Amino acid sequence: MINTQVRPADLNDHQRLSNLIFFETRSHRHLDWRSPLEWLGEDFFWAVEEGTQLTAALACPEEIKGIAWVRLFVHSGYWSADNAWITLWDAARTDIARAGGTKVAAIVQHSWFQKVLELNGFENRQNIVMLEWSYQPWAAREAAGIRIRKMTEADLPHVTEVDWASFDPLWHNSQETLRRALAQSMFAMVAEDDRGIVGYQVTTGSGARAHLARLAVHPSMQGRGVGKALLGDLFGRLVQNGYLKLSVNTQSDNQTSLKLYQRMGFVRTGDAYPVYTFDVASYS
Repeated sequence: MINTQVRPADLNDHQRLSNLIFFETRSHRHLDWRSPLEWLGEDFFWAVEEGTQLTAALACPEEIKGIAWVRLFVHSGYWSADNAWITLWDAARTDIARAGGTKVAAIVQHSWFQKVLELNGFENRQNIVMLEWSYQPWAAREAAGIRIRKMTEADLPHVTEVDWASFDPLWHNSQETLRRALAQSMFAMVAEDDRGIVGYQVTTGSGARAHLARLAVHPSMQGRGVGKALLGDLFGRLVQNGYLKLSVNTQSDNQTSLKLYQRMGFVRTGDAYPVYTFDVASYS
């Protein structure tokens, strides 16, 4: 008889988890600056072990206190998605509750995963919508008293402050995440005035396409042209480097961002990805 157990995954599981992710088609991976296996060694990462095999895994490490994104859910073919999730989620909810509770969240890219979440009490909070800009002549836009320059690692503490002031806690980026974003970026720029950094953008590139991964303007400076200045600067850099298309995503209920992007020539693609959350309460 094969012994089956759910246990915390650790660094020794790297190769077996890598094989599981590579060979199995039923896999959810968070859109992230880290690969799923880079989270090994963190809390809230579990695996199902059957004999010498790992047959399922769930990772939702809490990078920001109170928020735990589902970074990975994968299972072997003989499991159903529902059974694999229930097996792992029962252990996960217990461990998370004992650790003080948190909000578990997931961006759904596959209908099978959406069904699993809905069957287990997750609620659709909002949607992520996609927009795209294609090259078109634009008027250069400047904001009075604002300078645009390249982001450096020394800027990251202030960039993090802008990020946290600009977004709901669910969408906060840690300084470490922003460091990784900067390292992987094609263009990363900050907007500053005489007081310091008031906005930033991070853009990646692949092939002939570019993606605006993050744009933030401090609430105290919104409506003053900072976002338009950052985008205008970005458009110029893209065209100079042969990129004629730029994608971006934002929350369906973020009217400020949607209006800015549409005014700057972005159009909705029709693609949308639901965001689901589940509040795990602390054990009293």
